[in-house]
Amino acid sequence: MAAPTPPIDRAPDLLVIGGGAAGLAAARAGVRRGASTLLVQQGRLGGDCTFTGCVPSKALIEAAARGAGFTMAMTAARAAVETIAAAEDDAVLAGEGVPVVHGWASFRGPREVDVDGIAIRPRRVVVATGSRPAIPSVPGLDGIDHLTNETVFDLDAAPASLVVLGGGAAGCELAQAFARLGVGVTVVEALPRLLAGGEPEASEVVRAVFDREGIDVRAGATVEAAEPVDGKGAARLRLGAGGAGSGAAPVGAVEGERVLVAAGRTGSTDGLGLEAAGVATERGFVVTDETLATSADGIWAAGDVAGKVQLTHAADEMGRIAAGNALSRLRKRRFRAQNIPSVIFTAPEVAHVGLSEAEAAAHGGRVAYVPMTEVDRAVAAGQTDGFVKLVAGPRPGLGHLGGGRLVGATVVAARGGELIAEATLALRTGMFAGRLAQTVHAYPTWSTAMQQAAAQFFVEVAGRRARPALPEGEGG
Repeated sequence: MAAPTPPIDRAPDLLVIGGGAAGLAAARAGVRRGASTLLVQQGRLGGDCTFTGCVPSKALIEAAARGAGFTMAMTAARAAVETIAAAEDDAVLAGEGVPVVHGWASFRGPREVDVDGIAIRPRRVVVATGSRPAIPSVPGLDGIDHLTNETVFDLDAAPASLVVLGGGAAGCELAQAFARLGVGVTVVEALPRLLAGGEPEASEVVRAVFDREGIDVRAGATVEAAEPVDGKGAARLRLGAGGAGSGAAPVGAVEGERVLVAAGRTGSTDGLGLEAAGVATERGFVVTDETLATSADGIWAAGDVAGKVQLTHAADEMGRIAAGNALSRLRKRRFRAQNIPSVIFTAPEVAHVGLSEAEAAAHGGRVAYVPMTEVDRAVAAGQTDGFVKLVAGPRPGLGHLGGGRLVGATVVAARGGELIAEATLALRTGMFAGRLAQTVHAYPTWSTAMQQAAAQFFVEVAGRRARPALPEGEGG
């Protein structure tokens, strides 16, 4: 439902550019503080997450897990998008006191923004324009009708085969979903392993599951060239050896009826006129400090465009912090990325928060590990792929008393995304690891895995005790 276009406040206290998760959070925070606020968005409110990211991809994953056919799964994904988008449209925002103007915003100077020919002179600005798919500079790729997260959900029929460029979160999620929908899937990843930014054990679990489900993984392989096969999106990709540490990478070629590019993101800053405002950028992202302030006085940035943590819940947190800092004369809040959990919605899910084992190794960290084969609920459910790994560090003056302070956690499990919330709370509050061990967890639930792991900081559990954290390549 569309709301009538409001009269434009040409001198608002706060101008928010972008109507995704960060922009919506910033605008609502501005209104809650009593500031006159204007939100400018080109297109529908909701951003990438609602229309081409989190919502449709998770709906597709769930539909595939239920055994739905391709058409039904895509229909479910589109229905989920429309349901969630309806909860954050212009009328809803207007009811919350947030005026929305649809148009293109561009800085004319540090204190002036052009919105489709209308000059706006806000006191403060939050830039929250999000990100877009990064397309690698592969010779011939621009001559192929390749897919990205912005177009893949427009498919009306399942391709017989799909080549996914990128073995990160989005690439792995969509690869598994399409494979479960009957598509032959090949994943090409330049680094030596899938999900290379996480714990090596998590990569091993996901790789083993992909192998079991028939997904062809070409890790340690780069795409040297692409050529169209039929002019309708089919392509042949020539592969070469990956980068340093890739080992004996496969060299050859792969073909697919369609190619999906999931090789990372870049900030959506083109056409914003940031140089006129004195806002520094780097690799397409806006440069900010810990308070989300940019290099220009009076301008903040939040969400994906800030290039810190590209997750919807992180964008929401950043939006509120940026707006609060913009409107406050008091001590500025800092965005603390280490307290933001991440979840990759493969099966099993891969969830993480805080430090990895390798990062904690240099600070005297200790590690507790429980495989899901020893968690009764996982055994009962027949879903024993994965593990829980907790990382605890010494407290100043107290060392490892009380188990030490929880500084990181990785959960690979069917309910990993839910389990990581307990560890996230522990990190945010500086909790002793012993508190997790002492807390009674209902049996038999997935969460007992957290208690089993935490207990290892004090006693031997099923033959395991917490051990010193080791650098990557030495853990086990």
